[in-house]
Amino acid sequence: MADPTARLSSVDTLRGVAVLGILVVNIQAFAFVAAARTNPPVQGDLHGVNWWIWLATRVLFDGKFLSMFAMLFGASIALLARRCAQRGVATGPIHYRRMTILLVIGLLHAHLLWYGDWLVPLALSGAVAFLYHDLPPRRLFAAGVAVYSVGSIVSLAVAWGLPRWSPGAAAELASLWSPSADAVAWEVGRYRGGWLQQMAHRIPTALRYETSGLATRALWQMTGLMLVGMALMKLGILAAVRSPAFYAVMAAAGLAAGLPLVVVAVHGSAASGWDVHDYLALYGHLDYWGAPIMSLGWIAGVLFLVRLGWTMPRVAAVGRLALTNYLLQTVICTTIFYGHGLGMFGRVERAGQAGIVAGVSIAQIALSGWWVRHFTYGPAEWVWRCLTYGRRFPLRRRGALALSATDG
Repeated sequence: MADPTARLSSVDTLRGVAVLGILVVNIQAFAFVAAARTNPPVQGDLHGVNWWIWLATRVLFDGKFLSMFAMLFGASIALLARRCAQRGVATGPIHYRRMTILLVIGLLHAHLLWYGDWLVPLALSGAVAFLYHDLPPRRLFAAGVAVYSVGSIVSLAVAWGLPRWSPGAAAELASLWSPSADAVAWEVGRYRGGWLQQMAHRIPTALRYETSGLATRALWQMTGLMLVGMALMKLGILAAVRSPAFYAVMAAAGLAAGLPLVVVAVHGSAASGWDVHDYLALYGHLDYWGAPIMSLGWIAGVLFLVRLGWTMPRVAAVGRLALTNYLLQTVICTTIFYGHGLGMFGRVERAGQAGIVAGVSIAQIALSGWWVRHFTYGPAEWVWRCLTYGRRFPLRRRGALALSATDG
């Protein structure tokens, strides 16, 4: 059996892997117009090395590390509940203060910096998922799959109803999926402009994600994954207490089951000319289900390495500062691509974006490792914790215990 310290650090390591993996996907949303995220021919070259980078990102990363992060978020809820129970403290008030503060941070992040925020869905889904944290693991897992499936059902309903939509509504969906050259130029102009100019696109896009996006997919997706994460933690899987052989089999099974679904989804979408109806009716579902299954494979692969003794302390440091690093990625990338900084929006192809991801990741790994040696919490984590508990915690490390995964 793994030692307790390794078990706690395993969650931090997974969280660090998730944060770094999310940037691989998000970089395209920072660098290109919003529609290029799901319809890549809208902007950017898709030949040669740019094609292969897009393909690798789409197949291996897109949705997988966000799924991992959501499951770990659910695991942190289970850990918080367990810790509070051990201390005889009510979990609910603490948890809902945490989610309220995270919601505020997410809203500020989405509306002031970047519309692609995931903190708002995480906070709202975390508020819902907590209601079921006392369920036994197998019921949690089943509930998670059931809730997750609602997002797929809603997408099917949208695809079924699409031919019956009013011409105006259908045209609006088409313009979001495949914007005209003028619309692309307008969006590029906004983000190459100053901070106030960016608001013309950022605020309505963020609001759309926070309303229809939440109702049709994100809330079901995140809540379902959190419930699965709670189950995995209660089963001891995320705590790295299973054997290396268990994780090896789980990794192989997850990747073998999920990868074909994602490959078929990507190939089918490309063959259909990135048709929105085909995506909503079929290919999006294959991707929607393939991503978390592959994520389970990635999780098991990381834990397999942890059980072999590869604790990856620098990656674990990134995970301990997950909120700080997520927000810092936005600050760095918007400064590179938006007009209030270098104004490179729409000017950097996917190969160049990969170089930026590598540079930011290396910097975050190095900075996080230095930070945790000198400070007990990350800057954003410290603010979050102080506001949650209504008191000021010491930030500088002076013989204090390291922040464990149970602190969230």
